[in-house]
Amino acid sequence: MDTKRYLPYIAAIIVFIIITALFFSPIVFEGKRVIQGDVTHYQGVSKEIVDYRAKTGEEALWTNSLFSGMPAYQISTLYPANAVQYIQQFFLKIFPAPLAITLLCMVGFYFLLTTLKVDPWIAIAGAIAYGLTSYMITIIPAGHNTKGFAVGYMAPVLMGVLITLRGRLFLGAAITAIALALEIYSNHLQITYYLAIVIVLVGIGEGIRLFKEGKINYFAKASGLLLVAIILAALPNYTNLVLTNEYGKESTRGQSDITLDNKEQKKTSGLPIEYATQWSYGKGETFTLMIPDFSGGASEAISNYDEKALDGVDDKYKEYIGSQSAYFGDVIFTSGPFYVGAIICFLFVLALFILKDSIKWWLFAATVLAILLAWGRNFMGFTEFFFNNIPGYNKFRAVSMILVIAQLTMPLLAMLAIKEIVKRPGEIKAQIKKYYAAFGITAGICLLVYIMPASFVTPVSPEDSVKMIDGIKGQGATQQVAEDVVANLETARLAIVTSDAIRSFFFILLAGGLLFLYIRKPFNNMVLGGVLSLLVLVDMWGVSHRYIGDEKGNSNYEKPRKTEASFVKSKADEMILQDPSPDYRVLNVAVQTWQDASTSYWHKSIGGYHGAKLKRMQELYEQVMDGNVNAIRSGLGAATNDSAMREVLSKQNALNMLNTKYIIYNPEGGVLTNRFACGNAWFVQHVKTVANADEELTSIKTFSPRVTAIVDKTQMEADPSLSEFKPKYDSTAVISLVSYSPNMLKYASNSSSDQFAVFSEVYYDKGWNAYIDGKQVPHVRADFVLRAMKVPAGKHEIQFKFEPSSYYSGEKIALTGSILLFLFVAGGIYMDFKKRKENANLAA
Repeated sequence: MDTKRYLPYIAAIIVFIIITALFFSPIVFEGKRVIQGDVTHYQGVSKEIVDYRAKTGEEALWTNSLFSGMPAYQISTLYPANAVQYIQQFFLKIFPAPLAITLLCMVGFYFLLTTLKVDPWIAIAGAIAYGLTSYMITIIPAGHNTKGFAVGYMAPVLMGVLITLRGRLFLGAAITAIALALEIYSNHLQITYYLAIVIVLVGIGEGIRLFKEGKINYFAKASGLLLVAIILAALPNYTNLVLTNEYGKESTRGQSDITLDNKEQKKTSGLPIEYATQWSYGKGETFTLMIPDFSGGASEAISNYDEKALDGVDDKYKEYIGSQSAYFGDVIFTSGPFYVGAIICFLFVLALFILKDSIKWWLFAATVLAILLAWGRNFMGFTEFFFNNIPGYNKFRAVSMILVIAQLTMPLLAMLAIKEIVKRPGEIKAQIKKYYAAFGITAGICLLVYIMPASFVTPVSPEDSVKMIDGIKGQGATQQVAEDVVANLETARLAIVTSDAIRSFFFILLAGGLLFLYIRKPFNNMVLGGVLSLLVLVDMWGVSHRYIGDEKGNSNYEKPRKTEASFVKSKADEMILQDPSPDYRVLNVAVQTWQDASTSYWHKSIGGYHGAKLKRMQELYEQVMDGNVNAIRSGLGAATNDSAMREVLSKQNALNMLNTKYIIYNPEGGVLTNRFACGNAWFVQHVKTVANADEELTSIKTFSPRVTAIVDKTQMEADPSLSEFKPKYDSTAVISLVSYSPNMLKYASNSSSDQFAVFSEVYYDKGWNAYIDGKQVPHVRADFVLRAMKVPAGKHEIQFKFEPSSYYSGEKIALTGSILLFLFVAGGIYMDFKKRKENANLAA
């Protein structure tokens, strides 16, 4: 074994482990964990699913814990047939998240660079830059672990594609297959979609290169193998992919059936463009790639984010200015900027001047495309074109996230620039003006921002200035005082900008000086790589640690505790849990109802927390339920007696038909019992047929749910037995819930004549089947979101079973796909080894 050859690789991995351990030192050395918001929310909304799995050993493919009911696929469903998952799970046993995410990013990017023949000592610097990109750190406290892993697998997938297209067909295809399988398993399709953009652009570039070199046959073979690799990567993930696609059409990502205030969604068959572009990066804000606090940094109080920025503020205004947000960019709020590094930006620009490899133009094109699309509503014509014409683009929100492409391409090009310098320092020296140009552009911008920041940024927009002045004057201050406050806020925010501008300037100066010395007189690559890695580490650590580090008093860390500690049972919860009924719903108006996971932990909640609700539930909320909830909040404040509050509750049709039995208005025992909740199921006297979804939704506002069922004519047509059916009122008829589990509901009914029953359960025809006395029968959607069916006279047992065929058939395909994938990978490695051995023998 050639130890010397493998030494830099071993050293690199050790360096990455040490850096990761030190960066997350409270986890490694103090036994703490990162406080992750989305993870906590996940624990709340997945409680019913996890408990059912622990109790029965089966998967709860449906849950009623949030939004009155939804599939569990995007919450906590296990797919045991996907054997790829065990690779990541093994990795997580050694390096727990978030260490695993950062380490994966570094290691994956390192091998991508060495694949492109970047010196292994120098590649360490690029890997550090990629792993400690500020965005990758800001998503950790947010709990976006799936996104983190998806970004981590981007580099290995691209590596596999490039290996395939650049000479080693079988090994490259094998790496692509396993890396892409893990990428898809991460279950963040938005990141995978962005990765596909990069691969398509790079693939086009490589195809053109091979065509020019007369290797079109090789490109055809490589493309064919990559296509096979992509298919095999998808197969182990088949169950999740098919269920996600199936559910996506019924979720807020799918096309709406209504046109009320929703024309854009109808047009795009995806998310409303206004919603998708809420998190749009400002055009000028793009400079945060090089100057992290170009737009003020994070949405935190200035006194917490950068107390030194208050040094130039008038003493009498410091307290007020310190309470204002440091951030003044275009995004609604942010945990931090997309900072890829001042040194990386300098080297990225340098690559555009000196790199001969044609891949630079395709990586540059991907970078520019990402920046333009990240602008979102600030570059609406371009955004609308993609939104309306590029398949799949309108399914994703938070358009600024596409900057993960720049996070990948910029350090990649930066390190290729270093490779070029190392490869031909004499030629670079002869063209030193190109070096000066790259240095002058990047360092010059930083210096100009430092000298005259007000020429580059507007720390307080004219609109915000007017609002602030009016607000301060409204508190009794004079016009002059109000204007002085705004001026002092500008001073503080400009101080934040200039501080980082000069910081970036010095890092570019140091890195530029290092390379200048190397160009003039090359020295050992290990020394170059070591110094450059140290500079990159200090640069990236200094910014990224702002969003998770000890300088924040360990506020992002806590001692591990049981899940229950995050969801303390309130007096109100205890009161409600005394109810022995198997199924009812709870509305919590003491919290943000539709952004809350705590209620889901203890009860079946009307609200909840999830990024992909059923679209009909979202529309019911927007058109009706929001008004119901506001009416209750207003009633709680205005009602003078129980009779008045009962009057309010009697009018909230949507909440009543959803069996909202309890309303929490104060966690310290403030609970309303809603006597107007319709119950689990009931027989109606009338069935009102409406022409379309608009009429169905509008009717909800004025109908009496216990008396009338509202059914779209398309649903009536789907069940021929309903065409002439009119329920006959039977005052003695009863229907009640006998038993409840997430996947199955049992009811008992008794009536003297055929009846039309409405069930207070969310309609979802991609898995829910109805049975009467063991025989499957049709059921329809009623009241816009509920289930309903014709029930014959007499005594009957009615069952609803959630039996999504896609899950069961998908697992069979996934198991077969897992076997084929590993055979393909093993075969690819063997064929590569065999071919290299043959070439070695020929050379001998």
